[in-house]
Amino acid sequence: MSTERPRAHHDPDHHGHHAPDHHAPGHHAPGHGTDELEDHDLGLSHDLVRIVGRQRASLGRRGLLTILGGTVAVAVVGCAADDPSGSSSTPASSTTSASGGPGGPPPDGAAAGAAEVDVADGEIPEETAGPYPGDGSNGANVLTESGVVRSDITSSFGTASGVAEGVATTVRLKVYDLDGDDATALAGAAVYLWHCDRSGEYSMYSELIAEENYLRGVQETDGDGWVEFTTIFPAAYSGRWPHMHFEVYESLAAATSADNKLRTSQLAIPEATADEVYASVEGYEASVSNMEQTSLSSDNVFSDGYSLQMAKVTGSVADGYVLTLNVPV
Repeated sequence: MSTERPRAHHDPDHHGHHAPDHHAPGHHAPGHGTDELEDHDLGLSHDLVRIVGRQRASLGRRGLLTILGGTVAVAVVGCAADDPSGSSSTPASSTTSASGGPGGPPPDGAAAGAAEVDVADGEIPEETAGPYPGDGSNGANVLTESGVVRSDITSSFGTASGVAEGVATTVRLKVYDLDGDDATALAGAAVYLWHCDRSGEYSMYSELIAEENYLRGVQETDGDGWVEFTTIFPAAYSGRWPHMHFEVYESLAAATSADNKLRTSQLAIPEATADEVYASVEGYEASVSNMEQTSLSSDNVFSDGYSLQMAKVTGSVADGYVLTLNVPV
């Protein structure tokens, strides 16, 4: 979150229209209000990956961060051979557009609004929010609804009662403020996460689940910058690599409008994990053929680079998966 940053290009999302990124908050699981954050499981003790190797020269000797027992340690780049969290070091920001997903175009046929965001070397790239953000930038705004702040986003809340089916998945994001050579865990920030279901449909937009609001949720980062979401493994729909959307806000108070976001980006899922799920689990059949026709090099968002956005994965179909990603802003 340095004061001077090079311009980031807007990135593409779901099937093919051009539209720059915007902010999109989310919600999920049975509703908890902002005053119930103490009920969320936010604490995590995981290794944090090094920041972009490609930027070693500019980051200096303290350019590598590791998380040891929940404590941020600044390490010398020369000693940073290990990359425990699986994030890689090539920054990737892309100019993309958003287009309709498998459920068809949003009500007005547009993608989320555009906003210029400065992105410094080593920060998570700015990407498109796509046409189904649910943050008020393109139709409905789930961020203003009571109950959106919660960790379990598998079910709808409020007047909706649907539950998304699929392989159990936990998403852990570590947010920190990158300022030149210094990186600090960003405590008290808010993260909005949203993604499609196992059929490639987006709640609040796709016709069959327009009345649902599952697979959307907001969490506040803990003292070490971590948030954790309980969700399901998303589909691979036509034209897009398996992914999840997220936005970072300065605070929960700011996470009520896309206009307030610090960063919009996307998390990429490793091919081997996606193939394992799609080939063996009922409900993901369409994803098999979609994966055969899609590659990271052809994806609208990740084709210009994805190393900072590729999640580290542990787990299995039977036990569920854990996706972990570092989010420097």
